[in-house]
Amino acid sequence: MRVISGEWRGRKLLAPKNDATRPTADRTRETLFSMLASRLGHFEGLYVADLFAGSGALGIEALSRGAAHCLFGEQDRDALDALRKNLAALGAASRADVRAGSVLALGPAPRAFDLLLLDAPYGTGAGSVALDKLTRLGWVGPESWVSIETADREAVAVAGFEIDAERKVGKARLTLLHRV
Repeated sequence: MRVISGEWRGRKLLAPKNDATRPTADRTRETLFSMLASRLGHFEGLYVADLFAGSGALGIEALSRGAAHCLFGEQDRDALDALRKNLAALGAASRADVRAGSVLALGPAPRAFDLLLLDAPYGTGAGSVALDKLTRLGWVGPESWVSIETADREAVAVAGFEIDAERKVGKARLTLLHRV
């Protein structure tokens, strides 16, 4: 796994030692960030939440492209270890907030995020459930963009959100949503 673009382009990222998490493939991340760039224009100054973060590859990619800050949410111990090592190796810890625990246990937001990246375990529907809850807790503002990665045949539907785009990349489906 490598950072695709930006300040840390080409830098290697550690993956968790166990197989409890499924790192987003480089090709999938490249497709996702291309989709996001065409809608956002740039990542400069954005506040990002990388939830079900695993190694942190999605949030780190956003930081590398200029995001001001990223909150990472992850509960797996090995994934948290890899995430913290990745942030330290890149000198990104000052622009990151790592929350250890279930995404579904997160409380009210410190602020609405510009971009939320949810890569929950496939086949669980946890991304949609988390988005619904986090919206009620103030994590999603009227201008926020949300990406949910699922298995290619999983559908995403969250009340109050409209699907802007979907792309199938290998075994993954990327869904971009915004509030209606």
